[in-house]
Amino acid sequence: MRITHATMNDLNAIALLEKACFPPLEAAPMESFQKRIAVFPNHFWLLYENDKLISCVNGFVSNEEVLTDEMFEKADMHDENGAWQMVFGVLTHPDYQMKGYASRVMKKMIDDSREQNRKGVILTCKPALIPFYARFCFIDEGVSVSEHGGALWHQMRLTF
Repeated sequence: MRITHATMNDLNAIALLEKACFPPLEAAPMESFQKRIAVFPNHFWLLYENDKLISCVNGFVSNEEVLTDEMFEKADMHDENGAWQMVFGVLTHPDYQMKGYASRVMKKMIDDSREQNRKGVILTCKPALIPFYARFCFIDEGVSVSEHGGALWHQMRLTF
């Protein structure tokens, strides 16, 4: 098992993992990942096992304190010197879920964000996943302004 950052060589594997993990209205298209990798490859954390992408966390850095739908589409909003690590997706292949892979990648992303002197991490999740993120000390800030994919999301924040 290894955790690494993204390159364009990972593009197809990331796009396939996204499609396996999210409904069509919520899944980011390959073009979106292509832009994200071009702008912030070091803000992708990819967990590979035997050359197979198993889990991924990705998102950009911003001084904004609310994760908005616009951020999912506009990679150029990334600010490497920003205060907050935003998380756009936490993905684990369905065949490997509930085995600790997402937790390993989350811990690495959190550790890296702390080492980069960020204020913390912001993400949105569906209500059923609030307890998962609470295990990492994220606080539920209530229903998010995001309407991504027509779903109900909660904004979660981990402050260092």
